[in-house]
Amino acid sequence: MIKALYIIGVILLIAWGIGFFAYSASAIIHLLLVLAVISFLVRIFSGSSD
Repeated sequence: MIKALYIIGVILLIAWGIGFFAYSASAIIHLLLVLAVISFLVRIFSGSSD
């Protein structure tokens, strides 16, 4: 489960980066960034119990 959150976080971060540089910065792009950061924080605080 934790590995899946990490992968989702990476995908969302990449999608945010592409959206930020390719299109105008809108609310949905920043929402993707927030979701990616939350996924990374969950990964950090839950520890690496893989």
